[in-house]
Amino acid sequence: MRYISYTKSVDSDGGGKEYTLFHIEFYETEDGKTPVEDFMDSLDNKISTKLVGLLEVLEEKGTNLRAPYTKHLEDGIFELRCIFGNDIIRVLFFYYYGGLILLTNGYVKKTQKTPRNEIKLAKNRRNDWIRRHGIDKLRGD
Repeated sequence: MRYISYTKSVDSDGGGKEYTLFHIEFYETEDGKTPVEDFMDSLDNKISTKLVGLLEVLEEKGTNLRAPYTKHLEDGIFELRCIFGNDIIRVLFFYYYGGLILLTNGYVKKTQKTPRNEIKLAKNRRNDWIRRHGIDKLRGD
């Protein structure tokens, strides 16, 4: 695994209570595979390093990070945009309760528009993740 979260604690109320506003997790299949992690491992080291840096910025800024770094695609699915030389990398994700940013899939961009199958895959993985780990399960209900 190349991505190591550097979650930064924030003392927002001045009362000494520290917490993180956002944290990144990788979508995990039922059989334990992490597709975005595998995708990142397949990338060249320089591109992967830049992507890790952008993930850190995303984790720090969360919903405040806008273009050119992120773009809302549709139905709550966003893309993190990474350009390195002629290589264009995209990682799709969604925001969830409690500051969670869940990375669903990644791909090397070769066309002008985001491929429909990548958006559909992100939505399917979001639905699967919510079914298995949704807010009721997070609360212990």
